[in-house]
Amino acid sequence: MGGGYRTRVLDTELAERLSSIGAVLIEGPKACGKTESATQKATTSYRFDVDPAARDAAGVAPDLLLDSPAPVLFDEWQIVPSLWDQVRRAVDDRAPMKGLYILTGSATPREDVNRHSGAGRIAIIQMRPMSLMESGHSTGHASLKGILAGDKVTAHDSGLTVSDIVDRMCIGGWPALIDADTHDAARWLRDYLNQIVMVDIQELGARKRDPGNIRRLVSSLARNVGTSATVTALARDVGGAEGPVARPTIDGYLDSLTRLRLTEDAPAWAPHMRSATPLQSSPTRYFVDPSLAIAALGQGPNQLQQDFNATGFFFENLVVRDVRIYAQSLGGEVHHWRDQNQNEVDVVVTLPDGRWGAFEVQMNPADSDRAAATLLSFAKKVDQSKAGPPAALGVITTTGFAYSRPDGVSVLPIGTLGP
Repeated sequence: MGGGYRTRVLDTELAERLSSIGAVLIEGPKACGKTESATQKATTSYRFDVDPAARDAAGVAPDLLLDSPAPVLFDEWQIVPSLWDQVRRAVDDRAPMKGLYILTGSATPREDVNRHSGAGRIAIIQMRPMSLMESGHSTGHASLKGILAGDKVTAHDSGLTVSDIVDRMCIGGWPALIDADTHDAARWLRDYLNQIVMVDIQELGARKRDPGNIRRLVSSLARNVGTSATVTALARDVGGAEGPVARPTIDGYLDSLTRLRLTEDAPAWAPHMRSATPLQSSPTRYFVDPSLAIAALGQGPNQLQQDFNATGFFFENLVVRDVRIYAQSLGGEVHHWRDQNQNEVDVVVTLPDGRWGAFEVQMNPADSDRAAATLLSFAKKVDQSKAGPPAALGVITTTGFAYSRPDGVSVLPIGTLGP
């Protein structure tokens, strides 16, 4: 599967944004493919992480770079934060020209408030590691767009086995690992996490962060993937026998992981409900890619296949990663839903036009009946006079055919899902 550039779902969104606005910022974790995708559209490229001359010019003579043939790519722009205002000003000066600049960043600068001045000038696109369709492991024949449009779902078995899916969870959607086996991927991911702990997080703030605490927090988040673990619980987990770590310390670590785009929690969806049962508002915790959680716990395919209950949470993270990528192409967002009686729905996709769809995640296709019943019961609880009826209900599972059940719930193996 190696070779040249692999098409990404984001490519279409990037092209559309470049045709309608002066500059586009692509944000995402390191090594997710931002530079490669941006380079496909750029005429001129400056890589601030490896080009000291470009860094110097951006600081003292930015016009030398800004006047280059467009689109101009500024890779890892956050290394020179002053560039943001320079780009914004250049977009204003050259209006109504479009598609002048592409910026990529793997960390959000502390001066994030400055980015508000980019509204209307700089569009922001989130990039994640590859979905299974992008890496060539899903057929994409069960289109999320079609599902939410009410299309009847039919797709043949992709041929992915549970063992294949477990391997993809361990390897992740990192372009550098597209042809790697699980052993080599584990080593790469250990180095990746070590770089995050020892270098990247340390560079985000003036005060040195405790590497041991950060490692314990990443491990705690990995154990709590797919749950709504509170900050208080995480603080206890990190502190261990010595007592909880201070709340501001944990908040700072969590903020660092968010700014590096390594964690991406799912916010709670709060529609009008027919029941008076209060809804929970805490987010569900996920990594941007399940491989990070698995590597943080030092696990691999053998351990995961011996405990499918635990593996189900990592599979949920895989599903959420892919659904986020596909939903973003529709302008959609991904949420979860849970009430105080612990009734829950794993994934709720909301679209800008008000449509919404709810999805349960099940590793075992045999559990589809129970999951479908949960979804139908949930849909009845939503006050559809205010939220509207669901555009789709679906069970996302591991293997088999994609099809629409007689009750209207779709069964969607992850190896058939696409944008």
